[in-house]
Amino acid sequence: MRIVITGGTGFVGRKLAERLLRDGAAAGPGGARQEISEVVLFDQAEPMPPIEPTNRLKIVTGDITDAAQVEALITPGTGSIYHFAAVVSAGAEADLDLGYAVNLDGTRHVLNAARKLPAPPRVVFASSAAVYGGEPPLTVDDETPPTPRTSYGAQKAAGELFVNDYTRRGIVDGRSVRLPTIVVRPGRPNKAASTFASSMLREPLAGQTAICPVSPASRMAILSPRRLIDCLIALHEMDGDDLGFNRTVLLPSISVSIGEMADSLRRIGGEAAAARILWEPDPFIQKIVDGWPGAMLAQRAESLGFKADANMDEIITAFIEDDLPAQRRLVAGG
Repeated sequence: MRIVITGGTGFVGRKLAERLLRDGAAAGPGGARQEISEVVLFDQAEPMPPIEPTNRLKIVTGDITDAAQVEALITPGTGSIYHFAAVVSAGAEADLDLGYAVNLDGTRHVLNAARKLPAPPRVVFASSAAVYGGEPPLTVDDETPPTPRTSYGAQKAAGELFVNDYTRRGIVDGRSVRLPTIVVRPGRPNKAASTFASSMLREPLAGQTAICPVSPASRMAILSPRRLIDCLIALHEMDGDDLGFNRTVLLPSISVSIGEMADSLRRIGGEAAAARILWEPDPFIQKIVDGWPGAMLAQRAESLGFKADANMDEIITAFIEDDLPAQRRLVAGG
């Protein structure tokens, strides 16, 4: 069975591909486990740092907004699609046309390409807590309706509806995950409004300074990369009938303030690491973050067996174990 990961050369796609290839098998159309013959990472640019292709790992560069390219990507033999390709929050807010072309039209291209497959593939769509919105402090749960206050959030909410409808029609066997902020992301900062949440931990641990643009009192719902990959695999492997018509699952998370994150960095990394955080308020980023949930109560996910991290110290320790050596090499390479 062939598995396609769009946006696949980002850190989530890379970690997921490693896990899938290590597992060696996954649920295919109809639910029976099948041997994974190939994992395809599709993205707009070559991966950095480079990824060495193997006989089971293929890298394809292309444009998710080009329907013909997406159709050529999702060919017979594709049993599963993880759809991560997106323009991130601040980028989608800054460029309306680009955000809708990638986040809305790109999702439709993926789902339409699935129509030509001989059997409905399993599709895991990465949505976001940005589908919510309101006055801080905001706590949401499985029953909270989407009220996005950014174009990115609106695009993700629309994608969830597409996945539900294409599943209803029998075109795909879909599942959408509403992601909290994922911390600590390895690599370099991106244009996401939430990028600081990883930078303020990642860079100081690697010996660099980092700017925090929001107040220490701001709260975020966060999940570690370790737990995220576990949740993605578990959701993919579930029988779709156990989810019913509503295929959107709010992932579990912990609620922490930015100040508490800095305190945890101090405990784990020492005073020198904490001193590398530069507190420089940015009203544009603060406004976006204020519209996000400070806490997400994911009772449905927990009932399905999904687990959040125990605390912030556990999240930082996992980053040190899994990603800090590579992060330091990245920094050393300039």
